[in-house]
Amino acid sequence: MLRTLMLTLALAAAFAPAPMRAQNADNDAAKTLVGRLDLEKYKATVKGLTQFGDRRQGTDRNRAAVDWIEAQLKSYGCPTARIHYEYKTPPPTQGRGRGRGADEAQGGGRLRGIRTRTGVNTDPMKQPDEKLRALDMQPATDGPREEVYCTKWGTSHRGEMYIVSGHMDGHGWGEAANDDGSGTALVMELARVFSSPDVTTDRTIRFALWNNEETGLNGARAYVEQRQGLQGTPDEPKWLGMIQHDMMMFDHGMPHADGTISKEQRPEADVNIEFQANSKMAADSQKLAWILEAANEKFATDYPARVGNHMTNTDSTPFMDIVPSLSMRENERGTEIGAGWDPQWHQPTDVYATYSDKDFRLGLNAAQTTLGAIAELTGATLKR
Repeated sequence: MLRTLMLTLALAAAFAPAPMRAQNADNDAAKTLVGRLDLEKYKATVKGLTQFGDRRQGTDRNRAAVDWIEAQLKSYGCPTARIHYEYKTPPPTQGRGRGRGADEAQGGGRLRGIRTRTGVNTDPMKQPDEKLRALDMQPATDGPREEVYCTKWGTSHRGEMYIVSGHMDGHGWGEAANDDGSGTALVMELARVFSSPDVTTDRTIRFALWNNEETGLNGARAYVEQRQGLQGTPDEPKWLGMIQHDMMMFDHGMPHADGTISKEQRPEADVNIEFQANSKMAADSQKLAWILEAANEKFATDYPARVGNHMTNTDSTPFMDIVPSLSMRENERGTEIGAGWDPQWHQPTDVYATYSDKDFRLGLNAAQTTLGAIAELTGATLKR
């Protein structure tokens, strides 16, 4: 059976379109670049994001966070731009569903095992930290929105591009440290590493930090609406693949029978790589997922990767019928997070102090996985 599986994967790689293949299976440059990731730098970036509280869209703290992210990206030498769009709160019946039915309708998988209650905290008094409560107090208002991205331009294949992304907004009266400070920091760390002066890539990489994820993926949708038709122009290379990072750190296992969650990261914690089996690009997305899984085998230091087909309710959704698209997570969105595996999800406890180094290291391993894969897919080299 193992031999058959290996043959199947080898054939899939052999017949994949050229841009979907790793450019060099023994890429020393990829190994060197992965080595430039650092746990303390990753933690510091998450910590920097938490100074803005939950970064709820439509608030001054959200706008300040966008400015801070852009300033950081510029300091790395990664040239930035912004997407502008308008957001208006939809009527309640048109809002984004978060229950079991909504997940299953989008291919999120059927919930099994022990479940605990999930939801979005809307009570400010559940935040015991008075300073943080005050920081998160300003409500969202409809109106103009902005989100920032930066670009590592390729050389020989400048007109082909991979999109690496996370969402910078959050809610729940905490600091949105995991959802999605962890994914935002991961993307920013990759932008830092790839923007080093001695790094060259054949293909282009775009690092995008979406806004309005929590209201219905509006920032990612705005990008698709505004830029899908521009592919092939000098400012918008053809999309080859899209990898979203959303909640990267907390894999403590299924709830216990009494509804409690282990305080320690489980020894068998892993990085989830999800594609959507119901999407029009499912076959190519699965190929991309296996490339990421192979990169994890080569480059991740602590935690393995697991491929699944239940990608749902995340910023890769607007892309999934257009380009090979993946979601990287701590757990499967529908079957695990939806069942309460992460008790900090949209809660006041989603603060930096909640997480241990083992949690942060899971996020770092996801960064190692994506960086290694993207380095190989884009033909990264180091100047000598």
